[in-house]
Amino acid sequence: MEENAPVRRRRRHSAEFKARAVQDCMQPGVSIAAVALHHRLNANLLRRWVAEQEELDAAAEARELMAVPQAEFIPLQIGEPAPPPTIPDIQIEVRRGAALVSIRWPGSAAADCAVWLQGWLR
Repeated sequence: MEENAPVRRRRRHSAEFKARAVQDCMQPGVSIAAVALHHRLNANLLRRWVAEQEELDAAAEARELMAVPQAEFIPLQIGEPAPPPTIPDIQIEVRRGAALVSIRWPGSAAADCAVWLQGWLR
């Protein structure tokens, strides 16, 4: 024995209908249950639509807050590069009795000066 049970179909609601029902719920002092009864909807279904819309609104607001304006290009005036720092000359004065020996060595050759001075002091 087979019974022909009626097939239950889900109702499909247009986006405009959902938006209108959700907008009705957003009015101050209105209960979701009352709006659901008015539109012949299940209150849980309408509550889910409201929650989804609130999430979409929050996401849109967050994207708007995170939007960063594009930075403006500011050209810089760059002058001539500074010359490398000059190294002062090395000056050595040795006094022995009445004799005075004065030596000037280029600062860029300080290592050579050190070798010469070590040999001279031996």
